[in-house]
Amino acid sequence: MTSDDNTVNIEIAKPRYHHGDLRAALIEAGLRELANGDAGDLSLRAIARAVGVSATAVYRHFADKEALLNALCREGDARLAEASRVAQARAGGGRAGFEATGHAYVRFALDNPALFRLTMTRMAAVSGSGNLDRPGHLGRPSEGMALLLANVAAQASPDASAAEQRTMALYSWALVHGLAVLMLDGLVPADDALIDAVIASPGPGLTT
Repeated sequence: MTSDDNTVNIEIAKPRYHHGDLRAALIEAGLRELANGDAGDLSLRAIARAVGVSATAVYRHFADKEALLNALCREGDARLAEASRVAQARAGGGRAGFEATGHAYVRFALDNPALFRLTMTRMAAVSGSGNLDRPGHLGRPSEGMALLLANVAAQASPDASAAEQRTMALYSWALVHGLAVLMLDGLVPADDALIDAVIASPGPGLTT
């Protein structure tokens, strides 16, 4: 391919993708590629071909593969949080809604294994979501962690201290995350009834 050809590709792409549209298209293409493999298989050039633009156009939005993986991580967090919010609303809120978010967490992992693993392995570095005292930094907190902390605060006993609420949040997260990983690894059957039964077990300090 000549430099002129490369330039033509970029110019052709402009009417189709402008401002933030190309970035969003690249993330969607990355999600599709991720669904067919794992993070190690992702290629910026392959994603550029899938979208129909040059590699040069991709690098205008993502400096390298790490930048794309971080963007996919944030997208995974956003989608997981949205699935949890939808499940909570459908269950009518309250304790039933909180349990529904747990089911949604495990179900999301089972339906999107590569994206789930990528999100969980990179989120601590991207947004600091592993720190329950500080669910995010650099001005961009993890949506999933913020939702968990808000739900725990709503479900905790009125006299629960901040430290106790953090313990409740960790318990709740460990419960659904551990269950998701056990099911992903084939150590426990991926069964919706089993998910509900485990999540329905009350945690320390949570109201029943």
